[in-house]
Amino acid sequence: MNAVAVSRRSFIAASLAGGAALTFEAKLAFAAAPGGGEPAMLGVFVSIAPDNTVTILAKNPEIGQGVKTMLPMLIAEELDVAWSQVKIKQADDNAAAYGPQFAGGSMTTPLNWLPARQAGAGARAMLVSAAAQQWGVPAASLTTNEGKVLHAASGRLVTYAALAPVAAKVAAPDLEKVPLKAPKDFKIVGKSMKGVDTPAIVRGEPLFGIDAHPAGMLYAAMVKCPVISGTLKSFNDAAVRKEKGVLAVVPVTDGEIPAGKHNAVAIVGDSWWRVHKAREKLAVEWDTAGFDGYSTDGYNAMAKALMGAAPTADLFKAGNADAALAKAAKVVTADYAYPFLAHATLEPQNCTALWHADGKLEFWAPTQDPGTARGDIAKVLGIDPASMTIHMTRIGGGFGRRLMSDFMILTACVAKAVPGRPVKLLFDRTDDMRNDYYRPGGWHRMTAGLDASGALVALKDHFITFGADGKPMRAAEMRATEFPGPVLPDVHFGMSFLKTNLTTGWLRAPTSNAVSFVFQGFLDEVAEAAGTDLPELMRRTLGATRQLPPEPDDTPFDTGRARGVIDAVCKFAGWTGKRSAPSGANGGKGRGFGFYFSHRGYFAEVVDLTVADGTITIDKVWVAGDIGSQVINPLNAEHQMQGAVIDGIAQAMVWQPIEQKAGAVTQENFGDFPLLRINQTPGEVAITWVVTDNPPTGLGEPTLPPVIPAIANAIRDATGKRLRSLPLSLA
Repeated sequence: MNAVAVSRRSFIAASLAGGAALTFEAKLAFAAAPGGGEPAMLGVFVSIAPDNTVTILAKNPEIGQGVKTMLPMLIAEELDVAWSQVKIKQADDNAAAYGPQFAGGSMTTPLNWLPARQAGAGARAMLVSAAAQQWGVPAASLTTNEGKVLHAASGRLVTYAALAPVAAKVAAPDLEKVPLKAPKDFKIVGKSMKGVDTPAIVRGEPLFGIDAHPAGMLYAAMVKCPVISGTLKSFNDAAVRKEKGVLAVVPVTDGEIPAGKHNAVAIVGDSWWRVHKAREKLAVEWDTAGFDGYSTDGYNAMAKALMGAAPTADLFKAGNADAALAKAAKVVTADYAYPFLAHATLEPQNCTALWHADGKLEFWAPTQDPGTARGDIAKVLGIDPASMTIHMTRIGGGFGRRLMSDFMILTACVAKAVPGRPVKLLFDRTDDMRNDYYRPGGWHRMTAGLDASGALVALKDHFITFGADGKPMRAAEMRATEFPGPVLPDVHFGMSFLKTNLTTGWLRAPTSNAVSFVFQGFLDEVAEAAGTDLPELMRRTLGATRQLPPEPDDTPFDTGRARGVIDAVCKFAGWTGKRSAPSGANGGKGRGFGFYFSHRGYFAEVVDLTVADGTITIDKVWVAGDIGSQVINPLNAEHQMQGAVIDGIAQAMVWQPIEQKAGAVTQENFGDFPLLRINQTPGEVAITWVVTDNPPTGLGEPTLPPVIPAIANAIRDATGKRLRSLPLSLA
């Protein structure tokens, strides 16, 4: 086995979906082997059974992104076992043993690429050491293959199972120095592996949070304040308690309101349907003062007023944009906008919890971030974070929604009120739709200046977003380094803020899913004014290959990698740079381009579409992506990219805005928040990879942003009409 030595311990600082930085240290705690023929533990991730099967723990939440398969692939590769030997088990939350456990920001691959491989290599080193001791030969004279240690000189061979009890007692190796395989020797990594849960999902086996059913379980439904941020004033539960099967009525909080107050009432009983129907009998009065004046119409009016004034805060300034624009040969100005969006996960929010007699809490939860939830719950309930056990279930759609802890906090409050029996709190669809952490809406006034040669020389953006005290609220921000700002001499990105009572949060490809539409759509307008196409304008503006300085806790933008995917997708799709002759707003074929860098991934996409009688049909999407030197599981990677493109099409094309009246969200269900239908998806999403000599990165999110502006730009190509607000509609 050829090997590459790892020279230092891996410390990787990363930002969780724009939030706090996390540091991961690649180290393992090694355990002693149990006796009695039981599986022997080699580190915290690997156990080897007497039949030579290997169980590997998958430490991160599985949300459909494939990490329950991918992370064990990395361990199995360096352990040097056959994939057919491997069994996979979902780990519980235990960051002290496993390191950070979350699903967000497309960070699983960059955080675990080396540590997971080192875990497998460390276990392999222990097995080799045990064999060397047993045979009295140097460890360097031994090789491994498919769960066996071999000594070529003597022809001896022994299975890992036979060595495991002894190997588990071997001193743990220094993971800084364990040799790792060279990529050319990979047998598992880089091969397409089916998702480990796929057969069980097809059979309908209970894997998801909504399926949890510990013995003696009760059910809970809630009545929540319809105006977000409102609180409970009073309630009368006399009629509810008379309903069959109702056992308790409990005021609870989701942690988003001041301590000591409540914003929901939970009804607990022996059947979810009974407690769900019993909600109709609850008499409740809410305090919504100060929150019932917010509305979609109000936001739009205030944004319009602010747009005509100067920004109230600076995000990024270089040179003198106003002076440069005054001298520009040509100036392009346009306003762009996008709405609030809900996550609308197919599995509504749910959680099951048991308050034990000793005051400890046990959860069965579809959470994307159990570590943060642990801290949030402890703060609200005033308990020790270490007193909780969190079993992570498979997640039936998250897209960032389940990075939040509200559904677990609510359930913990209910469980504390009915100790000794597990209780499942289940949101119905309206609960879920009206109590989300929404992708914030926003408005942008973009202005660009071109010189006489058609080069982009100045850029302004007045960004109207949601926040207070000169700071955007969660997920309402924009990067100061938004391209092409850092490469232009005269730039001003300014911000102004609106207030809202809505709770906001990260939606798949947060910030990028909206800002990509604005910047790439506007740059397509700039390219048109310059007499060229967007790919060529991007090439000219990118300039020489170099890394642009990043924001704190971010990664630099590599102009060469950006150019690489732009060139690749243009070649892949046969892009000629010629604009179609528009057939009018009601018909024609069009082609559009979009590029975006987010979550460490570089992606460029081309969309072909047809407009007939005002109806837009996406015909085909071409995608070129650079996620570094290695695609770990090509089958899953392809599915992730196709899914992200389809997600982006839904955001662009389906009428999904979240609307407010009198402080409350008006959407109830998929009837007024429709999902994309199969007949609205493209016939093909064609994928090509640009492999570069960079550490592998995630791809659950960065494929999504470019497709949105590519669609808008293709509509312009087909019809001559420029659409500057989402969702895109020719009506």
